[in-house]
Amino acid sequence: MCNESSFKLYSAVKESDVKWLWYPYIPLGKITVLQGDPGDGKSTFILNLAACLTRGTKLPDGSDIDRSMMVIYQCAEDSRSDTIKPRLMHAGADCNKIAFIEDDENSLTLEDSRLEQTIIATKASLVVLDPIQAFIPQDGDMQNASKMRTSLKKLAKLAERNNCAIVLVGHMNKSSSGKKLYRGLGSIDIAAIARSVLMISRDAKNPAIRYMFPVKSSLAPEGCAVGFTFDSGVGFQWIGKCYINIEEMDSQDVSFISKKDRAKELLNIMLSAGELPSVEIFCRMEKLGISERTVREAQKELQIRAHRKKDAWYWVKENEQGDLEEE
Repeated sequence: MCNESSFKLYSAVKESDVKWLWYPYIPLGKITVLQGDPGDGKSTFILNLAACLTRGTKLPDGSDIDRSMMVIYQCAEDSRSDTIKPRLMHAGADCNKIAFIEDDENSLTLEDSRLEQTIIATKASLVVLDPIQAFIPQDGDMQNASKMRTSLKKLAKLAERNNCAIVLVGHMNKSSSGKKLYRGLGSIDIAAIARSVLMISRDAKNPAIRYMFPVKSSLAPEGCAVGFTFDSGVGFQWIGKCYINIEEMDSQDVSFISKKDRAKELLNIMLSAGELPSVEIFCRMEKLGISERTVREAQKELQIRAHRKKDAWYWVKENEQGDLEEE
C-alpha cells in the first residue's frame, strides 16, 4: 500500500511554457551540450554568443534580444588574462556582465555550491562550463553512467531553480562512424539529460566556414544551422541562418578557393534561409575581405534576383525563372 504522501497527481501540476535563452537552440532552466572536434571553434562560438547577450543586441540568427544579460563563463583550459579577456574584448562583450568563479586553489566541479551562489549573486542567464571534462568531481568518471546521471540531475535542478541556461562544452571522441549524438566524450547519459545538444563542424570545402547545428532537440523542432567564419585573416564573423547538408560536412576535401568562388559559396549560405538586404550582405562580405565588386560578380553568376521592398534592396535566391533586376 502506497503512502499517500509519496505520490502526487498530474492534475495538481501547474502547466508552464518552456522559456528560451535562444529559441530553439538553448532553453532556460535546462542543460545544453555544445560539442565538436578540437579546434573547430566551440569556445570562440560560445564567447561570441555571450558577447551578444551582454550587449543585448541581435542573436546570431537575426532574432532580437529583449535585454542585456549576465553570463558566467568558466574555462579550465585558457588563461583569463592573455586569452579569454582579449577574445571577449575582440567580440565586443561588455566585460562588466561576464563573471567567473575564482578556482585557482579549489577546483570547481559540477556539484560545487559556489556555482549556485554565483548564479544567485549575479542573476546570470547563462552559465558556460568549458570543457565539461574539467569539472567532473574527483570521485567521478565520465564513463560511469550512474555517477554522471547523478551529477547532471543535480545540475539540471540547479538550472531549473534559477531559470538559468547551462551550456556544457565538450570535445568529440575519435570515432568516425555512428550518430553524432553519441560521439561526445563520456557517458551517453550526458546527452540524455541535456535537453538540447548542439554540434559545431567545418565546411567540407572551406574550413574557415563553420556551422552550429542541433543533433538533439527535446523541447522544440530542430532549428536550422547557424554559420560563422573563423580564420586568422579576418577573425570571427557571423554568417547567420543557413540550410545545409550536414552529412556532407564529414568529408574534408580542402582545396584553394578564389575570392569570387568564396563569395558565391557565402551567398548560397547566406540566402539559403531567405532574402537579405543587399546592404547587410555587402557589410558582412567586407568584414570577410571580399569587395562589393566581387560580390556583385558572384551575384550575377548565381543569377540572384534583387527586388525593392520599402526603401531597401533585397537579394533572394529563387528556383523559379525570373528577371534579374538591376540595383
